Amino acid sequence: MYKIPANTLFLGKNLIFMPECHSTNDLALKLCQRGEVSEGTLVITQHQIAGKGQRGNAWETEPGMNLTFSLIVKPSFLNVSDQFYLSMITSLGVHDFLSRKSLPAEVRIKWPNDVMVNEKKICGILIENQLQGIQLQTSVLGIGLNINQQHFNHPTATSLSQLDQCTHDLQTELENLLSCLEARYLQLRQANMELIKMDYLSSLYWRLEKHWFTSQGNDFEGTILGIDTAGRLQVEVEGNLQIFDLKEIAYLR
Repeated sequence: MYKIPANTLFLGKNLIFMPECHSTNDLALKLCQRGEVSEGTLVITQHQIAGKGQRGNAWETEPGMNLTFSLIVKPSFLNVSDQFYLSMITSLGVHDFLSRKSLPAEVRIKWPNDVMVNEKKICGILIENQLQGIQLQTSVLGIGLNINQQHFNHPTATSLSQLDQCTHDLQTELENLLSCLEARYLQLRQANMELIKMDYLSSLYWRLEKHWFTSQGNDFEGTILGIDTAGRLQVEVEGNLQIFDLKEIAYLR
């Protein structure tokens, strides 16, 4: 169904299409373990049966309606301590792609890497890394972007089609998205860390706003300030700075 994109340097130039699979991330990781893939390999499917999201959640998607794929990159130039930059550039690539559309609300990145429009989630990202010593060897960037799906079991999900009332060609949208992702990955390869972090913070959902959160069974009001060097969330609570890792905090209202 999908063609090799014409507008990228290396992302998607090796394209593996599966009409149906359990998880594109699982398939991509198996290919990495066998050493059978080049950087930029794209594993894409029409129907992902058991897609994985952050926090062990499943990713809901209708067959043939959305973009569900994994990209294999080899960021050996990146220290393990800097691996959150992969999360930042991936979510920023999706953010850039959506920001070029005529949408009714601004695109925001909900920490660590969910992409939101109009207070609803339009894209989920799951990054899985393979390490060699203190360096990253290969990384699988799993992306589920809702394009043409109209109905969701979860009321906080949305799609591009719901937002702009149009039906989109998946091949065209894939090529445009890959171009945005590649541009951000090249920024990372060029060690443009300051710009990446600045763009990520400026797009961060609820940043510098007072909202309610919950952690370890306690609800509290706080203000997201940013992230630390490890990518953990910084929240000001009653004048004190608190830091939260994955699964340690949830957004309420």
